Amino acid sequence: MSLDKSKQPLCHQVTQALENYFAQLDGQEVVDLHALVISEVEKPLFEAVLNHTKSNQSKAAKMLGLSRGTLRKKLASYNLDI
Repeated sequence: MSLDKSKQPLCHQVTQALENYFAQLDGQEVVDLHALVISEVEKPLFEAVLNHTKSNQSKAAKMLGLSRGTLRKKLASYNLDI
């Protein structure tokens, strides 16, 4: 029986994605895996929070537990200057 992926906890989805990633390496060395995973998760997190706050960066920063300045730097790094 296949579980609906949208109903799985995020941690299980990340685990599955990493298992798929490792399966496709074909002997290639893995470097900067932490940065890769964070960038894959952080950008959609920011997009969703900004959408939820109607692009209010002060509210988004508070919701994320970041300073507004840190949020702005991270948004710029993902080309999400909204």
